[in-house]
This record gives sequence, structure tokens and C-alpha cells, in this order.
Amino acid sequence: MEVSAFWMSLAVVLALAKIGVTEQSIPTTLDGPFKPVTRRFDPSLRRGSDDLPMTHPRLKKNVTANFPEQIALAISSPTAMWVSWVTGDAQIGLNVTSLDPSSVGSEVWYGKESGKYSSVKKGKSLVYSQLYPFEGLWNYTSGIIHHVKVDGLKPGTKYYYKCGDSSIPAMSEERTFETFPAPASNSYPRRIAVVGDLGLTSNSSTTIDHLTYNDPSMILMVGDLTYANQYLTTGGKGASCYPCAFPDAPIRESYQPRWDGWGRFMQPLTSKIPMMVIEGNHEIEPQVDGITFKSYLSRFAVPAEESGSKSNFYYSFDAGGIHFIMLGAYIDYNRTGAQYAWLKQDLKSIDRKVTPWLVAAWHAPWYNSYASHYQEFECMRLEMEALLYQYGVDIVFNGHVHAYERMNRVYNYTLDPCGPVYITVGDGGNIEKVDVDYADDPGKCPSPGDNIPEFGGVCHLNFTSGPAKGSFCWNKQPDWSAFRESSFGHGILEVMNSTSALWTWHRNQDTYGEDAVGDQILIVRQPEKCLKDSKVLQQSLPPSSSSSSSAGFRNLPHGFSLVSQLFGGFFVLCLLSWSGTRCCRVPKPEFTASCRGSNDLCLKSK
Repeated sequence: MEVSAFWMSLAVVLALAKIGVTEQSIPTTLDGPFKPVTRRFDPSLRRGSDDLPMTHPRLKKNVTANFPEQIALAISSPTAMWVSWVTGDAQIGLNVTSLDPSSVGSEVWYGKESGKYSSVKKGKSLVYSQLYPFEGLWNYTSGIIHHVKVDGLKPGTKYYYKCGDSSIPAMSEERTFETFPAPASNSYPRRIAVVGDLGLTSNSSTTIDHLTYNDPSMILMVGDLTYANQYLTTGGKGASCYPCAFPDAPIRESYQPRWDGWGRFMQPLTSKIPMMVIEGNHEIEPQVDGITFKSYLSRFAVPAEESGSKSNFYYSFDAGGIHFIMLGAYIDYNRTGAQYAWLKQDLKSIDRKVTPWLVAAWHAPWYNSYASHYQEFECMRLEMEALLYQYGVDIVFNGHVHAYERMNRVYNYTLDPCGPVYITVGDGGNIEKVDVDYADDPGKCPSPGDNIPEFGGVCHLNFTSGPAKGSFCWNKQPDWSAFRESSFGHGILEVMNSTSALWTWHRNQDTYGEDAVGDQILIVRQPEKCLKDSKVLQQSLPPSSSSSSSAGFRNLPHGFSLVSQLFGGFFVLCLLSWSGTRCCRVPKPEFTASCRGSNDLCLKSK
């Protein structure tokens, strides 16, 4: 999977051609800040749909006895992969008895050729229980959950594997995974899918089908996975509004078999590409005695220990030349806490020459112009934003709000060319329906007493400067909100080189449309401008592009390269440099190119 910068760029050109690049340039963050745009909810669409029943073919169990199911991969390191699965039958009812985790082994057999497994790794297993000591409520105990770390792998290599217990024998069918390229400024994952607030509705199915069609090499899941807590413990019908449907519930109940259904629903994807998760509020699932997040902590293997974290609520990992930081919004984020100390150390340890891109993700957004969850996590922003800005985080992904929104580069509510690009993709399709109200709409501004977070304090504020000075809400779309739309969908991030990445948001209603793009932008890093520390800057600047890719073209300044690809009778061209990328489509194969600075690509026929 390790690819040179030129060929990676050429691959993105092909992707641009496939999605139907117009003759106009794709906008880049260098063109911003953009005038705010709102695309309102299409009234011909439904705002939501019911959950799929547990009898649905994608949710019901289709293996017997102790054969593996709910198989999932997660990155451990560039040379290691977590493989997780479940065996045995979960139990639910008034009285349940836990399975013995040691009764079924945890083995992964793997190799570089189909049917030839040259290595075996063993791991650990566990069960968890969700207990409710209230009259009439059902308890749950899980099947046996297995986690095996397969290490000693070669980066950028395809492996064939089976998992299970060979002594029974009960092994899975053969599956494959591919390790990511080793961290380097010229090698990146092919395509990264980003999705949040997914659930298990028919809309969720459309999202995952569309995402699968876009063929990602990794999934970034930004919280709120199953929505099992939209049910009573006895199951039945899930509710789009839990307190509305169940006002007399003694505790926020959950129907844990929905977790098993979700694992089966995701297995066709997660058994072949890694899924990196972070917790959301729907994973809290309280029990008595302050027990929370039991399902989340038990079911998912994450590289916490590998990244120096002592908690599965926050961790980091590398995927080629991208360093990902996954933060916990529902655990202590104060500057005096363990998470902040870990984050500071993790940021200090990053070598931007090796991993130029720095991407962060957590569940609840800091920048959000929807009425839902408006200013809900101001306390977390006040504690952590300055640190992320100091170290030059490039992109932030969030969920929580059930809609899509992309921000202009922003820091402390002020437009800033060196601020991160914040993107909310909480529009996976869950049962709670899409959010359609904006805080700047007449009569829709929440009161300061609304939007209280499940964790942390309340730091709602009135703006002290700008058009909204003295007010809690803007009276128009805020200038830091570049584009927003109430539709279900998912996003795809394609990193082209050390300074340019293509972000595309795909709407569910546009599924499989060749030219359909809900939102698209080239995110351009400017390390020479935004990384003030001279040592960090020197490490971050990429070497000059190879002149071989510019052969035959005139007037290209030093450090620039032009790549092209013939597609459907048109040439799609991208001009690449340390300061950015410009792409367009031209009808003739014979042309000259001239460049007027880093922001312009001018093509002329001979």
C-alpha cells in the first residue's frame, strides 16, 4: 500500500474524474473563508425511519454453536491489527447466567497466501453483563467476546486469516485484511470513510450500502453506534424520543441484543477493513453503582495502551502519513486531568515530517449552528481548543448533531486561516431522525438552560464580538459555518499528499449517482504559515515534487508538478505544490500550462 506522492496524486485524479469534476476548479480552503450556505431539508424526504427488527437478515445470527460472528478489525499499529469477534449465545431475561470466557479459545491463523496460514496468535476473552435491579426489567449477559492482537505484520501487505478455536474446531471462513503503509509523508490510506450516529434503521442501511460502494480502506466512527438505549430492556419497539415514549422508566434502559445485531450488520465491512471508534452519549448506558459504557468498553479493541493512554475513551494511531487523535467527550477533559496530560504528550511526540496530517475526532461538536446541541460542549472547547490549535490540527470530525455541517477554518469563534476545518457528520441515519432547525432561525434559538450535556459542566456564553455581540445566538448563519444541510449520509477523506486532501460528503438520496456530490472541498495545509515553531516547520515541509511528472509542460515554477489522467475524452489535471492543489477538466489532450502563483492553474490550448 505504500505509494509515491506522484502516484497517490494520480490515483486521486482518477477519483476526481470518477465523481465528475466540472470544468471549474474544486474549491479549496485557500479560497475561503466562504460565504455561508444553507441547503434546507428536502420536504419530499422522510426525516427518519424505524429500526430494523432483530429478525432482519442483516441482524439475525447465522452461525451455530461456538463459531465466530460479529468479526471486526481495528488498527493496533502500522505492524499490528486487532481482530475481535463473538462466540456463544447471549442471554436476556430476569435471571441470566454468564458464560465461561475460558470455554472457547481465541486464535487467529494468518498468512500472505490464501489457505496457507503460516502464523497463529492467541488473545484474550471476556463477557460482560448489563444488570437492572428494578422490578420487571430484564438483565443481559453477552456471548464470549474475543480480542487478539496480530503483530509482527509487514506494512502495506495483504493477509488472509481465520479466527476462532481450532480445538473444537470452530473457525471462521477465510477473510482478508490489508495493513496500512508505514508512517511517511508520501504514503496514505487509499480512502477513509467517516460516519457518525449510525443506528440500525433503513436509513442506516442506505448509509452503509453507499459507504461500501465507495470502497474505503478504513472507517472512522465518531460515536453513537447502535442506539440500543432507545429501547426498554424487554425489547419491543424503539423510540425516536426515549423520554417521550418511556417517561416512567426507572433508569435509561437499553436492549442489549441490538449490540449483537449491529455487530452482524457491520461485519461484511469490519471483517475486512478496520473500524476505529470513539464513544458517544448513546454508549453511556448507565447501570446501578455508577457503572457506564460497559458494552462499548467490552466490545471494541482500540490502541489505547499502544498510544500511551490508560483509557479506551481516548487514544491515537497512525495510518500512513496521518496521525489520528480520538478524544473522549464523556470523560474528564479538564486541563488538570489525565486525558489532557495524555493529549499534550501525544501532540508533543508527533513528527510532522513523518505524519504531516493531524486529524482529531470526538463525538460532540464545538462548532455547531443547529439548535440541537447548540453550545452543549463549550466547556470542553474552552479546555482543549487552544492546545489543538497550538499544534496545528488540520481537520476535526464530530457527530452528535444529526445533520451535516462544514466550517470555515476557525479558532475561538474567529475566522482564522490556521484553524482546523471542523466537520460534523452525525447524519448516519439513526432512529432519532435528522435535525432540521438552526439556532439562527426565528424562534429556534435555544435558551441557556437547554442542551445540558450528559457529562461535564455548562459553559454557555453570549458572544462578545462580531455580528452576534451580546447575543446567545446569531440572527443569521454564522460566518464560521461554511455549509450545512439536513440530510443523511457519510463522508470520504482522500489524502493526496502532505498538504492536500479531498473531502467529499455523500448524501443518501444521491446513492450511486456518478456526478452526485453533496459537498466537496480540497483541504490544503499551509505548514510554512501556520506552524510557528521553526523546528516543527522544518519537519513539516515536504521535499520538492519530482519534475518527471511535469515533463512536456511549460512555465511550471520549481516545486510544482502537474498530473493528468484521460477519462471519458477529457483530461483531468491537478497542479500540486507545497502550498496547495488545483484541479480542473479540459477537453483537449494538447495544451500548455502556466501558473500564476500557488493558487491558480491556467490551461490554454496550443
